[in-house]
Amino acid sequence: MVIHVTNDTERSDITQGTMNDDDEFDCSQRAQLLRAVVLGANDGLVSIASLMMGVGAVKDDTKSMVLTGIAGLVAGACSMAIGEFVSVYTQKDVELAQRARRVRKNAGHEEETTNQRLKLPNPVQAAIASAFAFTIGGVVPLLAAAFIRRQHTLRLAVVAAAASLALVVLGGVGAVLGRTPMAKSSVRVLIGGWMAMAITFGLTKLIGTTGL
Repeated sequence: MVIHVTNDTERSDITQGTMNDDDEFDCSQRAQLLRAVVLGANDGLVSIASLMMGVGAVKDDTKSMVLTGIAGLVAGACSMAIGEFVSVYTQKDVELAQRARRVRKNAGHEEETTNQRLKLPNPVQAAIASAFAFTIGGVVPLLAAAFIRRQHTLRLAVVAAAASLALVVLGGVGAVLGRTPMAKSSVRVLIGGWMAMAITFGLTKLIGTTGL
């Protein structure tokens, strides 16, 4: 009979390896959730601001802009939640399929392979985080428009300014999380938002003017 004695060093190595795997798993999940939050907030901000600027190009009243923004906010948040849920679930299915193929290929290492945990967030949590972030981002231009009731040109300028400031902040947050240059990230996000707002405003103005 052979007795295998596990000393303290081996136990420590096993424990340390397990802790490292757990830390890597947790960090990967956090990164995925943060990605969903940052993208959701940026999408909500750009989408609602562009939508409101487009409506403002053809209508002068505050009510039309705010109601359109609210409708876009609800539709966009639902769309983001569904999209994120489907995306994460699809990634999960793909990883499970790849794992099953590895198990069949390496018949002698089934236990080691199946014990590896998926480095993906919960699809429901990712969907909720994305929808909530979209809502937070979309509320910025809505609040900016709601407080300017009479002067239409000023209202459009305030919406554009509030959206621009929020885009710079989101670009900075994304740079910090991704450990990339903050100035470059902020400028890239800001220019992208400006392009979306300008294209939406210009096309809506053109359609409203020509009566197409």
